[in-house]
Amino acid sequence: MAGNNLSPRQKMINLMYLIFIAMLALNMSKEVLSAFGIMNEKLTQANEAATSRNEAFVASLDQKASDQPEKYEHLKAKAHQIDDLAKNFNSYLEDLKGKMISTVDNATDYEVMDKGDYLDQNFFKGDKIKEEGQRFLAEIAKFRDGVTEVLQGEKGMETIVKDVQKNFSTENTDGVGNQSWLDRNYKGFPLVASLTKMTQMQADIKTTESQVLSAMLGNTLSDEVSMTKYTTLMETSKAAYFNGEKFDGEIVLGRKDASTKPARVELTLDGRPLTEKQYTIENGKVKLNVNAGAAGEHVIKGNLIFLEDGEETAVEVNQKFATVPKPNAATISADKMNVVYRGVKNPMTISFAGVSGNKVNASAPGLSRLSGSKYIMNATGIKGREVTINVTGTLPDGQRVSDNATFRIKDLPKPTGTVRGEDGSLKMAKNSLEISTIGAKFDDFDFELPLRVTGFKFKVPGQPTITVSGSKLNSRAKAALRKAKRGSGVQIFDIEAKASGVSVRLKKVSPVFIELTN
Repeated sequence: MAGNNLSPRQKMINLMYLIFIAMLALNMSKEVLSAFGIMNEKLTQANEAATSRNEAFVASLDQKASDQPEKYEHLKAKAHQIDDLAKNFNSYLEDLKGKMISTVDNATDYEVMDKGDYLDQNFFKGDKIKEEGQRFLAEIAKFRDGVTEVLQGEKGMETIVKDVQKNFSTENTDGVGNQSWLDRNYKGFPLVASLTKMTQMQADIKTTESQVLSAMLGNTLSDEVSMTKYTTLMETSKAAYFNGEKFDGEIVLGRKDASTKPARVELTLDGRPLTEKQYTIENGKVKLNVNAGAAGEHVIKGNLIFLEDGEETAVEVNQKFATVPKPNAATISADKMNVVYRGVKNPMTISFAGVSGNKVNASAPGLSRLSGSKYIMNATGIKGREVTINVTGTLPDGQRVSDNATFRIKDLPKPTGTVRGEDGSLKMAKNSLEISTIGAKFDDFDFELPLRVTGFKFKVPGQPTITVSGSKLNSRAKAALRKAKRGSGVQIFDIEAKASGVSVRLKKVSPVFIELTN
């Protein structure tokens, strides 16, 4: 092409080829910039969905910690520490990205984002790193080292800690030249490339949080099935025993199955060791075959020894039973629960062993008799957290006997919001959500108390919160829903519900999170 003997025509053709090749290179550059922009959009959508899932998980963990603080309070504290670290770092990156995008007129025109002036000017000054660049590195280190400190020593978290150290490392591991990590990754890069890198870092933040929360739950479940977390229960055929009766109580573990059998039993009754003739092991139960003894309280102590990974694990036994004269104690039990609830009518059965129902009288604030041994306890007007029921009975010989029992008073549990009867975090198509009914329910509650939803608030990302009356989306909510993107997290919260026959104000209903699938 550079020969001196070329004709003017051939020289013109060669020049056109050079121009054509330059144009192809220019178009390829624009295509690469657009590809980075599209990747950034996809990552942003995925991050929004991950945020909703993580928020729903943390909210669920908060509820579990409220219901069972002994088991979940420790996990809740750790989860919130990780969540705070993730939110703070993500917020910093989001603010930085906003400043970067503000340097262009159109945030979606990726082909003009071919310069790296913003970060070059704000992060670097020659070969040195400016204050803003130092802050960027400090924020990365704050998240990396913070997560490491929270998870240090936690069983099952070793791999996650290693991944965090690797994914958020700012060391130059390439071994090429003396460039810093910040130079190699952000100096001189197109704006859209740096923007996408930061969005990917946000994705890594959310992935780390998801991994931590999932591992915490997995460790909890594993811990629950460990023999060290079991306790013993006492099962008896009746509440009290008369003098001279054979006591047929059974000591069992919380999990009852044939595979849960102790390798060795070391028990004492009132301080006296039990012999092998005084108990049998059947279907995971240690069944006692001893005399009930004299009237009074009797104590069974000792250990059930289990083999776990080839090592012995002792499960402590510390149980009591009472032997009573015939008859001198009442049997008082709630038909559905061991507590009474405010705002509902609690059915109760009250009787006295050996005394006919028409010779038994029970009294307590809010207690009324239906018929025979059936009573209703209405604890709504009772102040305090306990109520004592006093019972008297008249024996056939005219002698009067008495007893009492104290019940705890609890408020109605927190209702759970539902969509199509499902609660928590859901995946749903837009058209299905449009026609779905918003409901509420009491989880694991023994009373049949149907709830009626009278209103709620509806939130689509990027749209104003809409207040809805009734239990279905109104026209405004549907219009907002149609604008939502696939993968968006829609929230239904501040659900207002009422229960027929309930005379107290219900607790705030738990929200529902929906990830849109189209």
